[in-house]
Parts: sequence; structure tokens; C-alpha cells
Amino acid sequence: MRNPEQLCLVQGADKARTVHIVLPDQDINGLIGDNALALFEMTGQPQSGRLYLVPGVNGVAQAVFMIEATTRDAARFGALATGLPAGDWQMACSSELRALCPEIESDVTLGFCMGAYRYAVGREIAFTTRLVLTEEGRQALPLAAAIWLGRDLINQPANLLGPEELAQAAVSTGKMHGAECTLIAGDTLVSGYPCLAAVGAGSDRAPCVVKISWRGKDAPEHAPLLSLVGKGVCFDTGGYDIKPASGMLRMKKDMGGAALMLALAHAIMAHHLPIRLELRLGCVENSISGHAMRPGDILTTRKGLTVEVGNTDAEGRLVLSDLLTEACEAGPDWLLDAATLTGAARVALGPDLPALFCNNPDWAQLLLRAGNELGDAMWQLPLWHGYDAWLSRKNAHLGNVTDKPMAGAITAALFLQHFVEPTVKWAHIDTYAWNDSTIPGRPEGGETLVLRTLMEAILRMINERKEKEDA
Repeated sequence: MRNPEQLCLVQGADKARTVHIVLPDQDINGLIGDNALALFEMTGQPQSGRLYLVPGVNGVAQAVFMIEATTRDAARFGALATGLPAGDWQMACSSELRALCPEIESDVTLGFCMGAYRYAVGREIAFTTRLVLTEEGRQALPLAAAIWLGRDLINQPANLLGPEELAQAAVSTGKMHGAECTLIAGDTLVSGYPCLAAVGAGSDRAPCVVKISWRGKDAPEHAPLLSLVGKGVCFDTGGYDIKPASGMLRMKKDMGGAALMLALAHAIMAHHLPIRLELRLGCVENSISGHAMRPGDILTTRKGLTVEVGNTDAEGRLVLSDLLTEACEAGPDWLLDAATLTGAARVALGPDLPALFCNNPDWAQLLLRAGNELGDAMWQLPLWHGYDAWLSRKNAHLGNVTDKPMAGAITAALFLQHFVEPTVKWAHIDTYAWNDSTIPGRPEGGETLVLRTLMEAILRMINERKEKEDA
């Protein structure tokens, strides 16, 4: 796991230039002196979200970054990592800004790390622009490392990251935090996770499941249990319902749900949250061979429900079905899964907004509020049970697809809900896991969309539960 603290951050402010984080209505003459008038005469009216470089005798002497305090979107500070000249930089935040946004130094540090991220295979990357790490900024380091971990896994080409490598990355992360890690493969996988095994049967790279169990150091034995489930399809050909060549170009990212859940687990464990945590990742490759599942096959799930395979390219829900069933056996207080599940969600919401499905209105609102406040939003789609009949089959309990060319994301979520106990609070995230182009804090490539939101929401859930218990 790469550590952004060692790559794009620096200890100590010797010879570091200053970037002033200011509000639009703040008088900056006292910060940069006579340069202010000349700066804005050249660049026009000061604008929020814009980085201004202040000239000096030997080039750029300092900088000004103007922000609105109405949002906590850390990603905007990614512009500092790409816009500041090479060298070391320290942030300066006014007392007025700190009063409006007490987390400002943490947000700047996180956003800078998000913007500084780069991925490359077989070569070292020189991070020539670095930010001075403050004590308050240090609070952002676990989440910054989690984002880098998730992005690195998604960006890894499939020849370097198969089911075994993904599982080992999860095990390494778990052991780093003293978690109990279990790897399931072979006959045990076939008997315990039959649908997942069927998805991976066509590949020479054997499927496996990795399970991680962890309890925070301050968590009592019966602390709330959060269960995370991730789809880890390391490459998806579509199986016998093969994708066109253009549809396979980014299929290394089909394990984006697993990367997101592993990144979230890392952040939770690094923060020592007072909960119990279980993580399950289904690590497979959907390939084609004489052993691959076929359209029309009928599979028996861990829950005992039978599923008719209407399309082998709808494999992610098969992977998740067995994992969700097992997760519910432990009676979690909260169950969360993530997957690059449907193209229909992207048609509805585009690449930047993951789709949220949730069986608990209070939890859904908490997740949505956190996302809107952090600028890391998702959008809720309904678990519309009027479409349940579309999944019915004559020869099996369910089909993995419907015959209708509509509501693909909704019917996929309805399929998953069959494997979730009604008493369990469950949320499902259908994500794209990718940035099609570079914007501040989000370089083109693999992305852990809504990771910041999920971490914030979990913190709020823990606090709400504690308040109720103390009342």
C-alpha cells in the first residue's frame, strides 16, 4: 500500500512558500500586499475555486486559493496539487475561515492528496509539489491512504490483478490492522458460495472469497456490527454473452465495488472506530471456456433459491447473492454492498453519481445528507416492488435478468434484496468506479466514489446510536 504521507506531504515548513486559503469577501491586501491589486487587474474579478499565483522577485512567491465555505468538498483542494509550482507549500487559513469550517486543514490535506495521486506500472513517480503536513491535517491521512489504495487496485491491469491478487491485497490490509483474515477457495468455495463459484468457473484463475473480521480496540464484545460486501470481478468478458471489444476496454474496473469496500474497511480500522466490522469480497474473473456457465443454466444459491441465468454478463449480482446471504447470517446492524453492477445506473445518473438503494428511509437520508454536504454525492433510486414479477421464472425461483429493456438498475437491486433478511438495514451502491476525465481532486482513472460520504455516514451512525444508548 502506497503512503501519501511519504510521497506528496512533507514534515516541517523550512523554505516552504505559502498558499492562502481565503473566502471571496476576504480582504487579501494584508496577505499579499501591493501584489493584490496587480494580480486581480491581470486576472479579473476574483472567483471562488480559482488558484491565483502571486509573483515575486524570484518567480512565484505565494498563492491564493479562493473558496466558498458552504460546502466541505475536499476534492476542490486537489487543484493545489496540480496548480502550484514545484516545491514545498504550507497552507494559511484565516481565523474567520476556521470558525466557519473547523475541519479546513484536514480537508485541504485530503484534497491535496486526492489531486496529487498518480498511477504508473514499473516506474517511480516523482511528486515535486508537496504540502506541509500540519497536526490537524494528519487526521486526513487514513482516508487519503484509503483513497489511494482503492484507486491503485482499480487502475491495476487485469494481468497483474486477478482474483488471488485482489484477495491477497485484502488480507494484507486486514493483517496491517490485526484483523482476522480467512481465504476460501476450492471445494469449500463451491459448497458455500455456489453462484460465485459458477461465475468464476470459466477462468483458469480460480475464484475465491476473502473474509475479514475486526473489532475496534474500544469496542465492547457486543458493539454494533457493520458488514461490508464487495463485487470483485477482476475482469469481465461477459462470458458466453460476450461484450463487444469496446465494452471490455475498462473491465479491469469491474472489481471497483470490492476496492471501495476494502478502502472503506481500511479507513474504519485505521480510525479505530468502536464497532465490529466484517468484510466479504467475492474475487472472480468472468471468462469463457468449456467450464464457464451458460445462458439457461440454473444455479442453486447459498440461500437455497434457484436462479436461471438469462445472461452471463449479469454476473455481479450472482457473486453478491451468496455473500449477502452469509453476511445476514451474522445479524449485522448495518449491511452495505457496492458493485459496478449495471450500465442502466450510468444511463440514469451518469458517471459521477452512484445509485443508492436502501431498505431503511432513515439510513438512506443520512447517507444522502452526508454526500451532499461533502460534495461526494449519490442519488437514491427506488426498490420498486412493482417490478418484482419481472424476475420470476417458470423453472427457477428467479432470473438474473428480466425480459424488459427498462429499469435495469432497479431490477438488479430487487434481485439482491431477495438475499437480504428484511430485518437487516441494507444499502446497495451501484457505482461506476472511474473518472472519465481529470477534474480537481479526481484524476482520470479508477475512483473510490462516495468513500468520503460512507466514512462520514458511519461516524454519524455510531454517534446517533451512542446518543440513544446514553439517553
